[in-house]
Amino acid sequence: MHGRLKVRTSAEEATRKKLEQQAKVKMFRAAMGRIFEKKSAQEYDSEMMDLTAKLLGSNPDIATLWNLRRMCILALKESNTEDIQSVFDKDLGFTEMCLMVNPKSYCAWHHRCWILENAPAADWQKEVELCTKYLKLDERNFHCWDYRRYVVENAKVTPEKEFAFCTEKIEKNFSNYSSWHYRSKLLPVLYPNVNDPSRPISEEKLKEELELVLTAAFTDPNDSSAWFYQRWLLGYSQPELDLATCRIDAKQSLAVLSFSVPIDLSSGGYRLTIPCCDKCNDTSQWVSATDGNTFATTWIMNGSFVVNEEGDPTVTLITPDEVKHVLNLNTVSRDGAVGVKKPKFGYVFGSAIVDVLKAQLASCHELLEYEPDSKWTLLTAALLMKAIDRRGYYETIRQHLTKLETVDALRKGYYLDLASKWSIENRLEDWIEAGNFGSEIDLSGLQLTVLNYVQYLATADAIDLSGNRLIDRNLGVLGGLVFCRKLNLEGNALETGAAIHKLQFVDEILLKGNEQLVKNDVMVEELRTKVKSLVL
Repeated sequence: MHGRLKVRTSAEEATRKKLEQQAKVKMFRAAMGRIFEKKSAQEYDSEMMDLTAKLLGSNPDIATLWNLRRMCILALKESNTEDIQSVFDKDLGFTEMCLMVNPKSYCAWHHRCWILENAPAADWQKEVELCTKYLKLDERNFHCWDYRRYVVENAKVTPEKEFAFCTEKIEKNFSNYSSWHYRSKLLPVLYPNVNDPSRPISEEKLKEELELVLTAAFTDPNDSSAWFYQRWLLGYSQPELDLATCRIDAKQSLAVLSFSVPIDLSSGGYRLTIPCCDKCNDTSQWVSATDGNTFATTWIMNGSFVVNEEGDPTVTLITPDEVKHVLNLNTVSRDGAVGVKKPKFGYVFGSAIVDVLKAQLASCHELLEYEPDSKWTLLTAALLMKAIDRRGYYETIRQHLTKLETVDALRKGYYLDLASKWSIENRLEDWIEAGNFGSEIDLSGLQLTVLNYVQYLATADAIDLSGNRLIDRNLGVLGGLVFCRKLNLEGNALETGAAIHKLQFVDEILLKGNEQLVKNDVMVEELRTKVKSLVL
């Protein structure tokens, strides 16, 4: 049988691998033991460099070893015994070798940044070329894309060149989320909207981008990259800081101030001016409506307030970076003042953009005729309808979201919450336009599973949430309903009512139809001690 290779049996192979693993573990422990000995002795020398290199070469994700390596380099830099630039250059080469082992190693990319920032000289243009090389090997490596943004800034590469690079990558592969994201960062720099600063890019460029993203999305309807970019173009992103509501009630000795996003009002360096109530200007006197939270959307103040009817009916907030936000108070009297600013529910587009969106909606409907269960097309059609005319298309939008609950059952909760958010937007807009900010707001019968925009309800005396699908864990935001005296929660699915205790001033609560809660005698008795009227 000479000349024939012996084929190992599975048992022999398993034994061999086990022995190999044991040998590696033994070597690793010995090396780590020696490394910690040298660390205790503060011996940051060439031996420590060799030991860390030996281990990081096979596993570049051990942060402790990278930290020790940096200490070695700093020690060499202080000693002036070697050409320190060559030490940094060698470590750049070492990190590149580690990235070959794991191109998505956070530790290796971070160490490379540290080397460039601490070396006597850094070749930033070479780093840009390295990123280009790596992105040819894996164009979706988001670590490399992030690193590229970092080195491009230091290499002074123009936004125009980077935009062309992004375009090239997208044209080669539409399924490149990182490139789409980078594009969204470059567009506001290159094509700002000078007529409307709240919109990131100009109308002309927006039209081009909408056409590009439609081509990408319809090339592969099941890929999410282009669909997410389109959501950014339509303005469905995180809200920016703005004043939301203000109510000062002299009779109740209570004031509330709320914001579109959480902030640290009391100690975050903000400056507040409420001319009709001088006592309210001291930010250190405001406390979070949600106990224990340094950052909150809703803030309250208790005290005796004197409201100046002739005072300037505005509220002004100046951020630590000198950005000014203003809220107009709708009513100012001796008894108090109140105002609510309508939140931004997305961009308001001109007729030219609306025509483009309508054409895209028609294309979505055509695609749905061939692929009626395409989840991204269904969701995008709903987003387009909301951008075009959210009230006119409301029922159709709800139908699309309802279908998505079945088509994409794993994300059913997301679609239910999205439907809840959009339903609240419509009712909230009606309430704000009516201008009765101390009156009841009706959010009943919307099949809500979650409460959004609670900070805009902080001035309401009563809130009707009956006939929804709210459960206890989705009511943790009730603490923001500062002025709420009557809360209707009939016909929901509450079991404990624990969140209701966060309402500080509520007098009347209606709980009919919450069968599990009604049967919980202990919780019912606790609620009875809290409120004047409990209707079961």
